Amino acid sequence: MVTDTVSWIAVGLALITSTAILISRDWRVSLGALAVQYLAAFWLVTRHLPLAMGSVKLIAGWMVIATLGMTRLSLMNLEQQEEDAFFPRGQWFRIALMGIVVLVAAGSAPRIEAAIPGLGLPIIAGSLLLIGGGVAHLGITSDLLRVILGLLTMLAGFEILYAAVESAILVTGLLAAVNLGLGILGSYLLIAGSSPLENEDEL
Repeated sequence: MVTDTVSWIAVGLALITSTAILISRDWRVSLGALAVQYLAAFWLVTRHLPLAMGSVKLIAGWMVIATLGMTRLSLMNLEQQEEDAFFPRGQWFRIALMGIVVLVAAGSAPRIEAAIPGLGLPIIAGSLLLIGGGVAHLGITSDLLRVILGLLTMLAGFEILYAAVESAILVTGLLAAVNLGLGILGSYLLIAGSSPLENEDEL
């Protein structure tokens, strides 16, 4: 009973953090929300995986956040107009978009639980919320950092659902490597994208 209660709290955290990433204009807030999101995903993953394997996902996620944070911090001197990459601009639209994701997740989770028993309703709900939040994020932005955050959110949701189906150590390590690779690639693209601006400043 206590475990189910904590699991639903983790689902609530997943919803709050994915919404914060979607509507926040500050990259620091987005990365902080992503860190809490990985903590919620860690708890949901450990419902079906050993603690050590779940810790791998948590540590890998926080390493990705540290990599992206240090990279973005080194680019503070650049004027990156992140809000121009959002369409539409209104925050209420994004909140309504997350509301649609919640409705879809609430309607789909019981059906998936009935079709595949044993997964657990909180696991399915948390996974669908993160996948839907990631897809929604990818649909309204073209800013590089926010695209990476959307992909990481979507991947975290997939990992929660996949961990309930497959508990192989090799798959867990592979998914952690995918997270790290995505973070490194995102950092590289952030630096590469800022190079032309730096050259213009020198000229």
